[in-house]
Parts: sequence; C-alpha cells; structure tokens
Amino acid sequence: MGILTEFKTFALKGNVVDMAVGIITGAAFGKVVSSLVADVVTPPLGLLLGGRDFGALTVKLKAATVDAPAVTLNYGKFVQAAVDFTIVAFAVFLLVKGINALRRGAEAAPTPEPAPTKQEALLAEIRDLLKRPR
Repeated sequence: MGILTEFKTFALKGNVVDMAVGIITGAAFGKVVSSLVADVVTPPLGLLLGGRDFGALTVKLKAATVDAPAVTLNYGKFVQAAVDFTIVAFAVFLLVKGINALRRGAEAAPTPEPAPTKQEALLAEIRDLLKRPR
C-alpha cells in the first residue's frame, strides 16, 4: 500500500493539479486559436491574395499515376500553422506581460507601518526627553 499512498500524494499535489489544468486549458486555447486563424484571419487574407485558400497551397513534386497519388509539398498548411503559432505566442506574451505588471504593482505597494506597542511608544518618549536640551 505504500506506493499507492505515495502516488496519491504526488498526484494530488497542488503543482500537478495546476499543471493538468494548464495543459487542458492550453489544448482548448489551441483549438480556439486554430479556429480564429482558419475561420477568421485566413479567409480575408486569402481574398486579398486573389481568393486563395492557404490550406490548398501546394507544389506538385510528382504527378499522379495509375498506381500512386500525386506527391505534393503542402506549404499552405505550414503557413497556417505558422500564423497559429504567432498568434498563440503573442497571446502568451501579453498574458505574461500582464502578470508581470500585476506582480510589480503588488511589490511596489507600500505596506503600512504597524502601530507601535505601548512599550515602544514609552521608549520613544523617553528617547525624545533625553535628546531635549536642558
């Protein structure tokens, strides 16, 4: 039973759970970005380039034969993946920049001085009396 208890402790640690949430959220975010690029960004860009679909951009390396299909270099899919990556990287950059700004703001906020205790107040009064010229 020792290994099961150890695994349970490991699996339920805060870092492991946080990492799992991050991975799941990242996968969902990737789908949203892919849809954004494929369905929102690419069509107007393709229209500007003469009505082309990026996914269909290919270079035929070898023509199709009766026995084998054509061999193509699908660089349009690569372009779309590069645009996906750029959008995700920019979004992560903005997220990290925002988090860092929040952290700097929290660090820069001065903490209020605690009120002196009765003993500290009395000692300060004695100090001030001793400093006073006679």
